[in-house]
Amino acid sequence: MSSVIAGDKTRSAVPLPPGEMQSVVEEELWAAAFIDIHTHLFMPSLGENGLWGIDNLITYHYLEAELFRSSPIAPGEYFQLSKREKADTIWRALFVEHAPVSEATRGVVAVLNAFGLSAESRDLTEAREFFEHRTLDAHISRVFQLAGISEAVMTNDPLDPDEAPLWERGAAPDSRFYPVLRLDRILEKWPEHWQALEGRGYRVDANAGGGSADEVRRFLAEWVERMRPVYMAVSLTDTFQFPEDSVRARLLSGAVLPACREFGIPLSLMIGVRRLVNPALRLAGDAVGKADLRAVEYLCREYPGNRFLVSALSRENQHELCVYARKFANLMPFGCWWFLNNPSVVEEMTRERLEMLGTTFIPQHSDARILEQVIYKWKNTRRTMAPILANCYRLMSEDGRPATREDIRSDIARLFRTNFELFAGLRK
Repeated sequence: MSSVIAGDKTRSAVPLPPGEMQSVVEEELWAAAFIDIHTHLFMPSLGENGLWGIDNLITYHYLEAELFRSSPIAPGEYFQLSKREKADTIWRALFVEHAPVSEATRGVVAVLNAFGLSAESRDLTEAREFFEHRTLDAHISRVFQLAGISEAVMTNDPLDPDEAPLWERGAAPDSRFYPVLRLDRILEKWPEHWQALEGRGYRVDANAGGGSADEVRRFLAEWVERMRPVYMAVSLTDTFQFPEDSVRARLLSGAVLPACREFGIPLSLMIGVRRLVNPALRLAGDAVGKADLRAVEYLCREYPGNRFLVSALSRENQHELCVYARKFANLMPFGCWWFLNNPSVVEEMTRERLEMLGTTFIPQHSDARILEQVIYKWKNTRRTMAPILANCYRLMSEDGRPATREDIRSDIARLFRTNFELFAGLRK
């Protein structure tokens, strides 16, 4: 953002009347350019890994889960359909035969509205024609503008057979996107993927014994050089423990944590998923479990040279995570992840974090898998954050410290931009 002129500085230092607090917070939230610190989006040079357009938007797995509650179609029958047929089925069931009142369906309505498209159509003809005429690079810029974000952080898996070759051939960087080195295949799915590393010439084995950890560290070093990731990341189950005698623990302690320290980048731990509790639903089949966050306590205490971005999936873990953040400066809580990304829960979590941590956390990320989702996800965040922040400044003013526009502007920048830039080493 450009610097304000002297007159604006004078004006912004004036205490705000209570009646203006909400409107000023809303103005500053919409004026700020956020960094979306965790998505599943991809820069254009990574090709078809990046999902966008109406059929991908409608067949998002959140909507698939709703479909099976609102329609007699069985998962086995649904997954035999083409992408277009799936989208038509979901549109008919969730948008034509029912009012789209859920968070996920209402998000689609918001995206269509942002582009001047009707959410009342009986079919997807108009929307398909609109997106078919979009050019991806310009479309990304327009979507980011509508969402109020300047950059998005990707999720990049060096063992993904579709993505990795594009990096190896020199995928062109894009200043709108930051890479992240994803570790799930290494830390969580080693039995299925260790041979992929062996096939590339790394001396590893099924038990991650011998020199396997050193070889994985060498692999990570090569991919850090190639990708220049802003952090490494892994999604962990609710049963995650550390320390423990396991392949995951050996690779975490012997390869991942040393590599993060060596390259000065954080490790993101997203804890609490229960995978495929209903396998028939595929991506929509995962659930949530309460985790034992003493593993986070151990990591923060025993590895003070490492920095940890942490998001817990269970609502029941949030207070404990705040307490740990008060004890360890190398811990950064972030986001209201997945099943928590509903306004009622976001409000509760954010109020708690503000009360316990001030502005020393990152309130939200989109977790978007489809490009256009960032439009409604960040609209929801701003709409939910406005009354929460306004109430904080109102209480602060009532207690004797008047709030100013500059306070609000500075705190919003810290929450949605600067905290991440500093923690990830993007800003000194």
